[in-house]
Amino acid sequence: MAVRILVVDADPTVQRALGLALSQAGFEVLASGDGPEALRIARSDKAALVLVAANLPGLDGFTFVSRLRMEDGPSTHTPVILLLAENEAEARGKALRSGADDYLIKPFHPAELMARMRSLLARYKPDEQYASPATRTGHVIPAAVALDKKREPARVVIFYGAKGGVGTTTIAINAAIALHKELGQRVCLIDGNLQFGDHRVFLDLGLDRMSVADLATAPTIDIDLIRQILVKHESGIDLLLAPPSPETAELVTQDHLPEIIGLMADEFDYILVDIDQRLDEVNLRIMDVADTIFVVMTADLPCLKNVRLVLETIGHLGYSQDKIKLVLNRSTAFTGINVKNAESALKRRIDFQIINEYRSAISALNSGAPFMYTKADSALGKNVLDFVKAMEKDLSEHPRIGSPER
Repeated sequence: MAVRILVVDADPTVQRALGLALSQAGFEVLASGDGPEALRIARSDKAALVLVAANLPGLDGFTFVSRLRMEDGPSTHTPVILLLAENEAEARGKALRSGADDYLIKPFHPAELMARMRSLLARYKPDEQYASPATRTGHVIPAAVALDKKREPARVVIFYGAKGGVGTTTIAINAAIALHKELGQRVCLIDGNLQFGDHRVFLDLGLDRMSVADLATAPTIDIDLIRQILVKHESGIDLLLAPPSPETAELVTQDHLPEIIGLMADEFDYILVDIDQRLDEVNLRIMDVADTIFVVMTADLPCLKNVRLVLETIGHLGYSQDKIKLVLNRSTAFTGINVKNAESALKRRIDFQIINEYRSAISALNSGAPFMYTKADSALGKNVLDFVKAMEKDLSEHPRIGSPER
């Protein structure tokens, strides 16, 4: 039986265009131009997803969504995408507060609509909409284990690059996918490079996707709002994206990310945060709540110099040395400095090594398809999986480390 999609728009031309695109994609289309009538259809015909225009006459789209949410029971949730006529922060915020799961700005490309719809339909499958988070990921986990995971808050892991270009973001993204896809963990990946985050590029996502700035500008932040802001990647991980432009990064204060991470702690097994090089108050507050800080490096003199400075600074700030782990990326690349030399220069052990497969990594980056999602059986993919397994073992064997007194 075809999946039913309800299209609610007062413009007959829009109704026909959306109906044709959806029918060609194999969906069964229900249509209405009237808000109250559409609410009745949503109830009686059990639409799997609703596309609703914000500028409906009478009962507007925002009110429509609010009423639909009031009628949703404890075991039902009808995903909704609001179609906005303008790209204004006020309208986007209003869409999220109304209870919409996502929004699109008119005009939009049909391919983008289909991608957003499939993401929501995968999250809220009609026949198993309210399965536990453990089963929604596609991994069947025994009930006793799922309950155990709910009691244990998420492990918070930071990836920090000793200098630009060492592959921090590549490692963070692929480690997140490996944790979910290969080890069955519930994972949220946060792009903490607020001014110049690369996750949209690395994962082939548009600038219109919601970001942490949408949370920062909300009157209050709660877990329901966070769920609406998170972007579900096709690999199964959840993403909290950086703001789409540098100027909007200023909306995110030092208090926002620690608060958001705290609210998400019961939703995930792991929260991974990819941060930039600055040791400012924003990044230090994130480090405070982290279980482990992975300092990513390469074996070259400028990077070794930076690592020494970072280790000294972090030590002066009161962080335990057990909280800091060194990850040598491109460990098999010839630089004239081997692992033993690097450890001697730093006066400490390098904890993890990731091999040099630059061509595979750059190809995945340029295509927007992470290698752990498309080529997990490659040499680099197997090496990252080994890293993730060792990381998980290390975290499970060590007690959680508290924040330093700063």
